[in-house]
Amino acid sequence: MASATLRRGILDTGPGALSWVKLNTPCEGRKIDMRLNGLVLALVLFSFAIGSHVQAGGNIEAGKSLALACAACHGQDGSQGLMPNYPKLAGQNEKYLLDQLHMIQSGERVAPLMAGQLNGKSSQQLSDLAAYFASLPGFKGVSTDDKLTLGESIYRGGIMEKGVSACTACHSPSGVGNNLAGFPRVAGQSQEYLVEQLTRYREGTRATDEKTGGMMRQIAGGLTDGEIQALANYIQGLQMSGE
Repeated sequence: MASATLRRGILDTGPGALSWVKLNTPCEGRKIDMRLNGLVLALVLFSFAIGSHVQAGGNIEAGKSLALACAACHGQDGSQGLMPNYPKLAGQNEKYLLDQLHMIQSGERVAPLMAGQLNGKSSQQLSDLAAYFASLPGFKGVSTDDKLTLGESIYRGGIMEKGVSACTACHSPSGVGNNLAGFPRVAGQSQEYLVEQLTRYREGTRATDEKTGGMMRQIAGGLTDGEIQALANYIQGLQMSGE
């Protein structure tokens, strides 16, 4: 019996959507399309969540006091960075924030501008910071018309011929992300910051996706500069429901 090997997949968690995985067999180029239902995807995301070594559970009021020092770069309410390539923190998913704070503190994530900022902070204090920023109203942004259709196409459908998966699988159709699994909210994030991070993933200078098997590096590796710009522009204008 010919064995099937996974070539590429596009996952979409939109309303009523089913996930797709495309398989190729060695026999005459025969292709087998299989649908994976939402339960399978949910189990995958759950496995990411329970496999994390960082658990969220901070004190918002304590985090508010600690965050005073963060305002110089990330703004008083964490919704607007001093520079366009500084990330917006307000409303970001708590678990993702906590993971990144631990990675920056340990040096696993290289962030020169954050050097020394987390020195001496306990795990509880990092949890408090994450809880505080997650409690704030989410950030918003506006897209321009430049290559907006291309950006939307990549975000919602990926680029099948290059093996680039749709962003909706992990970050949701509205960009809310997945807090349980530790996937970040991206809707409304600064275009400049998104471009910088996607480029770093593509070039391998950011490797904070080990828990997902290098997924972000694989996806970004298939994107050109122009595609990254278009995708980041589209994401910047995404709005979560109710906002």
